[in-house]
Order: sequence, then structure tokens, then C-alpha cells
Amino acid sequence: MSDTRYAVNGMVCTVDHLASSAGVITLDRGGSAVDAAIAANAVLAVTSPHMCGLGGDLFALVHDGSVTALNASGRAGSGADPDRLRAEGRDRMPHLNDIRSVPVPGCVDGWAALHERWGRLPLSDLLAPAVRLAAGGFPGSPLLAPGGEFIGSLPGAGDFASARRAGDVIRRPGVARTLEAIATGGRAAFYEGEFGAGLLELGAGEYTPADLARSNADWVDPIEVEVFGHRIWTIPPNSQGYLLLLSLAILGKLDLPSDPSDPRWAHLLVEAARAAGHDRLDVLYEGATAPLESADARRARIDPERRSPFADHTAPGDTTYLCVVDGDGLAVSLIQSNAAGLGSLLFEPRTGINLHNRGIGFSLTPGHPAEYGPGKRPPHTLSPALITHPDGRLRSVIGTMGGDAQPQILLQLVTRLLDLGQTPGELIAAPRWVLGTGETGFDTWRPGAEVVVEVEDGAPWSDGLRERGHAVTAVEYGSNFGHAHVIDVLPSGVLAGAADPRALIGAVAGL
Repeated sequence: MSDTRYAVNGMVCTVDHLASSAGVITLDRGGSAVDAAIAANAVLAVTSPHMCGLGGDLFALVHDGSVTALNASGRAGSGADPDRLRAEGRDRMPHLNDIRSVPVPGCVDGWAALHERWGRLPLSDLLAPAVRLAAGGFPGSPLLAPGGEFIGSLPGAGDFASARRAGDVIRRPGVARTLEAIATGGRAAFYEGEFGAGLLELGAGEYTPADLARSNADWVDPIEVEVFGHRIWTIPPNSQGYLLLLSLAILGKLDLPSDPSDPRWAHLLVEAARAAGHDRLDVLYEGATAPLESADARRARIDPERRSPFADHTAPGDTTYLCVVDGDGLAVSLIQSNAAGLGSLLFEPRTGINLHNRGIGFSLTPGHPAEYGPGKRPPHTLSPALITHPDGRLRSVIGTMGGDAQPQILLQLVTRLLDLGQTPGELIAAPRWVLGTGETGFDTWRPGAEVVVEVEDGAPWSDGLRERGHAVTAVEYGSNFGHAHVIDVLPSGVLAGAADPRALIGAVAGL
């Protein structure tokens, strides 16, 4: 069960109580919501390498009276060569243990861009809690510490070798050293410093110094739809966030039951998600126009009582989402990720920073707009969301981990919030479904495997979904159903928030 927490002067929700504490302390010291988000994310970069870190990417939505979007996702290096991969017999990007699936990480560029625009406190103050935890040690979480023996066996990952049980202390001196360098030298101290030198060596031609000198942070125009009497915002492609908006636009004109325990409620949401995403591989790439205008045509293909014949496939992933609202109303919806769990399983050897594998989103189809190539950004699962009233006032910041399933999870959460009027605690704790194939990796929407509706233990929909033609399987609570957080601004101005109990140590903290 997730309880709703309330605050009036600011609130932080993250997957780790240590990160939430760092964020709320930053607010209490006069920092902005952006300052608090950076402080919290920096702690997560230390304590949650199985979800995020300095070697991953970042997206953010900021509300300061209007909505601004930041794309800090990295680009493939100048040595990216799709022909070489095809010559090896590959038709997909390598998933693990291959530097070619590691675009230049964008996280630190994202911090720098956000701080330059909205930061109030020095960067050194924001990174100090993370430095202390990295240098002095932090207690490994129940999701991290039991894997310490495996993680510690990977080259460059010796920091984790002694962890076995939740609470075992882990120290990451190379990460502490890197954060201290960033605090004094900014992004150049990261990309052109110790980490950058190690990445060039590890890449062995995949990157050039110019690739690392180029900023990965771009301000982009957010995209939005109006549904359920509100405007829902997210990041444009190369983010898959448009799937949330398109699903909501499809769903908003369907006859939804008022009882979410009704299997027809779950069926219609599943069908909206499938209708939105069945062609994702063809239409998602950097610079693409989100096909939001197709909502009516896609809705027309939905049978309100039977599974429709869309082709669809999904796969899991690991990410961390956090959100902050400060006492002045500045709000941040921030998501940061390694892609799949620890990412590529490659660690930059000088600093012990694990590297993402977001390049798995690239296509190896010749001529595809998302084809792997120098300087290109891959299609991305990261999908932060932000909700405003029609007049532009902030309503909510909301998001989740969950890889390819992020838009599906958010579809359920946003519908519960806006259509059913549930509290943050109610909607975060409610059971979920996701579309899955049982495969590992990111195989989203690929043809060739049967999609199953994975239903969380305790959900009431399984029999009704089967009767409507869906293949259904029950999955253990929390397995692939995201770690979601939300902060909702009540009509009184009071902040109401909830952190996902599936994260085990997630926390919402307020002032």
C-alpha cells in the first residue's frame, strides 16, 4: 500500500529515501526544484547503478508558468558503423558487453543545462550529499546489494564485490572523485576529464574527443494533448512519450467504465496502448513528428469487447524517475536511465561508472531513419510526463521506470488520477498490467512473438481479459510494473504525493 503524503512548501519523490532526503534538504536550504532534482539524481547515480547513473541519459520537463522540455540523450560516436555489425551477421544492435551500444552519456550535460537555467545554489552544494555517500559508503538497497557478487565480478566494478545483503556498505571512490570534479569544473571535467579519457580508451575508435566535447543537452518543444479536462505534456521523439499522449487521445473518447476493477476498463486501456504503439518501430526516431493526429483512425479499429488484430511486442527495462515541486511552484519531472538494468555491463575502468546500453534502440535496417550511425540519437523509452490545467496552471508531475512499458503504466496512472479522481496513494498502489513477450532485452513492437497481457498479482481483470481474446499471465507483484511517483497540486495549493512501494525503499518527502 502507498500512502499519500502532503506538504505546503515543497515535495520530492524518488526511488530511494536517501535521494529524497537530499532533495528536500536542498529545498530547505533555499534551492529550487531543479536544484533538488539534481541533488536527488546525483545520489541515485551513486546508490542505484542498477537503474541510472552518470553513464546514462536524462530527459526532463520543467514547469515555471509554461512547460519546457530538455532532451539530454546521447549520440552515437563518430566510429559508429552499421555495415560492420551487419557483416557480423547481426540484425539487431548488440545488447550487452559491446561498446557499440553505448552512445555518449547525456546525464551530466542534462544537469549542467538545468542548473544554468534554474539553479539557485552552487553545483558543489548540490553534489555534496552524493559525494559523501560515494566516498564514505552507503547501505546497499534490497534491489542492489544481493547482486553484488555478480556485479563485482565485472571488469571495473570491484566497488560492489563485497555486497551480499541489503544494508551492506558500498563505497564508490571513483564516482566520488568524478562528482567532485564536476562540482568544480562542470561538464568539461566529466567528458574531457578522467571519465572521458577512459571512455575514449574503452571505445577504441568508437568515439573521438570531439564527440565528447559536443553537448548532448538540447531544449526542445514539448508535445501535449488535451484529455480528461487537462493537458498532458511529454518529450517529443526520439522519446516514446508520444505513445502516452496518443493512447490517452484514443482512450478519451471511449466509453470507459467508472469502476477500474471492471475487466472492460483494463481491456479498453490495453487496446488503446496497442493501437497507439503497434507501428512504433517505423515512426519513432529523432526528429520524427509524433503521429497524434491519427488518434481517431486508430480508435476506429478498436473493438470495445474483443482483442483487435494489431501486431505488437514489448520488453522490460530499468530506469529511475523522480519529481520535485518547490514552494514557488517550480516543478520538475525528470527521468534518468541506463536502459537495461546496469546497462551494457561495461564499466569505465578509471572511475567505476557503469555505461548505459541505450544504443540497443538503433535499427540495423539499411536506410531506416533510426539506423545506427555517427552522431545519431537512438529511439528512447524514457517518457516523463507533466499535467496542467487548460489555463496552464500546474496540476501534476508524474512518471515511472519500466522500459518499453512506461507509456502503458502512465496511461493507467493518468486515467486513475484525472478520470477516476483517485488520490496519489490510491493510484500508485493500484494493480497494473503491462504488455510483454517474456523475452529479455528491448524488443518493443517487433513482429514474431506473441504478446501477453501481464497482470500483476491481485488484479481483478485476468478472466475478463481472456474472455475478450487476450493472452494473459499473472506476474508477481512489482516484477515489471514500474516504480512510479506522482506529486499532485490540490485546489488548495497543498502538494499531495506518493512514491511506489514496488521500489521497496522509495520515499516522498516534503516541507
